[in-house]
Amino acid sequence: MRTPADLFRGNAAIFDCERFYSCVGATFAAWALPRLARSDGKNKEFAMRIGVIGMGNVGRALAPQWAKHGHQVTLCVRDPADPQRMEEAAAMNVKLGPVSAAGMCEVIVLAIPFTAVSEVLRSAGDLTGKLILDCTNPVNQDLSDLTMGYDRSAGEEIAQLAPTAQVVKILNTNGAKNMTDPDYGDHRVTMFYAGDDPAANRIAAQLAAELGFEPIELGPLKMSRLLEPLAMTWIILARHRGLGRDFGIDVVRRPQK
Repeated sequence: MRTPADLFRGNAAIFDCERFYSCVGATFAAWALPRLARSDGKNKEFAMRIGVIGMGNVGRALAPQWAKHGHQVTLCVRDPADPQRMEEAAAMNVKLGPVSAAGMCEVIVLAIPFTAVSEVLRSAGDLTGKLILDCTNPVNQDLSDLTMGYDRSAGEEIAQLAPTAQVVKILNTNGAKNMTDPDYGDHRVTMFYAGDDPAANRIAAQLAAELGFEPIELGPLKMSRLLEPLAMTWIILARHRGLGRDFGIDVVRRPQK
């Protein structure tokens, strides 16, 4: 598997520091560049501080997987002193903290209902230079339809709420069970993502790949308008059409002859 340093370099022989700064901002670049310079190809120097906001099915699925890859993961919740939550976090080998702890991380993961995002982002503090992975879907109460779509998206609204951060829509089109167990034999399940910043997109793709997915970029963040209805398709099939949770929406390539 390629390291984040490999992803940033792409086909270039020399990493373009100036372009990276212009893409993601000085705060994020100041953290990432030294790690890129020290990377030995084994990802040891690129352990990221990841704040996963929310301890529902998605948060519980993502946090321990990234911890196994050497990242410093904090589950950020409203009640970090709850003994049961503390016990669960310890079993996952991750930290537990308040929502404000997410602001101390380079990567912030929104594993919460979309309706809670505005309040949570205010509680997270200064988001300048942060990478926000938006896993939300704007669904109604009985999970039968979206509350917005096609001409606007949750991903775009989150970018407006956090204008100094980089937002990537990702990890919203497959259920939490696939995040915990993406094993479909020799096949890697597709994880679509969309974002406006190439460098931020590559980090998001790397984190998805570490979960066992095949990340595929759909385009700029505006493409969240397509990814959220796609997620709704998965939800309808899983909850209302009897498919359960052991399937993924996928890109299938024709074998080369």
